[in-house]
Amino acid sequence: MFSRDRWDEILEALNANKFRTLLTAFGVFWGITILVLLLALTNGLKNGVTADFGDFATNSMFMWTQGTSKPYKGLPKGRYFNYKVDDIAALKSEIPNLKYVSPRNQLGGYNGANNVVRGTKTGAFEIYGDYPEYIKQQPMDILQGRFISYSDIEAKRKICVIGTGVVKGLYDKDEDVLGTYIKVNGVNFLVVGTFKMSNSQGDGEQDASTIYMPFSTFGQAFNRGDNVGWMAITAIDGVSITTLKQQVFDLMKSRHKVHPDDDRAIGHFDLSEQFERINGLFSILTLVGYFVGALVLMSGIIGISNIMLIVVKERTKEIGVRRALGASPWSIKSQILQESLILTILSGMLGISFAAFVIWIMNTILDNAGPVENFANPSVSMQVVFTALIILVVSGVLAGLIPANSATKMKPVDALRID
Repeated sequence: MFSRDRWDEILEALNANKFRTLLTAFGVFWGITILVLLLALTNGLKNGVTADFGDFATNSMFMWTQGTSKPYKGLPKGRYFNYKVDDIAALKSEIPNLKYVSPRNQLGGYNGANNVVRGTKTGAFEIYGDYPEYIKQQPMDILQGRFISYSDIEAKRKICVIGTGVVKGLYDKDEDVLGTYIKVNGVNFLVVGTFKMSNSQGDGEQDASTIYMPFSTFGQAFNRGDNVGWMAITAIDGVSITTLKQQVFDLMKSRHKVHPDDDRAIGHFDLSEQFERINGLFSILTLVGYFVGALVLMSGIIGISNIMLIVVKERTKEIGVRRALGASPWSIKSQILQESLILTILSGMLGISFAAFVIWIMNTILDNAGPVENFANPSVSMQVVFTALIILVVSGVLAGLIPANSATKMKPVDALRID
């Protein structure tokens, strides 16, 4: 490996027919390029799809009420009911594996009618009544001030935390926000904080046009009482919410006199289950990427192996002379293997570099053009690069193995007779 004469022989062999060497190397170059690009594109698609989940705790589910589909205990079919604040305490006490149970209420929407006023400015925004732990389920960056606290809940303080879109719509540039008042459906609220979502993706406008206030204040100000619109429920680490949700449903059915077999009375969206399905899908796509890339790479390896057989045939007399002068079979074999390995690794590294350049171009275009739905940040990890390097080394050895064995099987006398 460290013999200068050996390296001179390898370079001379590769330069003997440059065009043939170039075509041979192109197969490996293109194969490894396709492999890396397929994995990068799969990862970009995965990033885009999983971004729809935002930063919300993925081991969570949302739960709301729907009309009953079966009569029960004298109550008719088609009855509607509401969750209550007491249900939150019951869930926490009866199902200890629940980490967060956040009751929520909503008013208005950022695409609806104007519902917030400040001075002469008005706007349509989403208003949520929430508990303090909601920020742990839906991480957000507090830019100024603070989020809701339990003292706000207990005192029913008329305070709110507003998004950057609300600030932009109701305030002048560089105007102080904290300590000011906004009027939501005719009720004044003190602004104690501003926020932006850590990862908004395509929902940036909606997330920024949101106002949070204490759940208890929301119920009192807008006549919701102790009714709960829906809940955001997160399980503890290590326990899937999917395995707990039936216990949650059974408890809510028993508390609200719903038939135990009435599966339509409680609506839900299992974020954990959806997230696992998406991860499973992209695991399959990653395997497909490896498979297709490996097939393309294999065609390049076969090309190198065929060319090395031709090279061995062309150098038959030279091999015979070296064997006659005392060169060992391993010396001949190692040179052939080394030539194959060097050609494979060099062309493969060029392929990885070219793929990295293409990925950089794609990310630059995405950064300049803005977010693309269901596609973001195509990239590969260093683990993929190391895996590609291992594939190249193994492929290089395999490509040179048959020609190397062929070179050592020939007897020196027979090799010297060939013109």
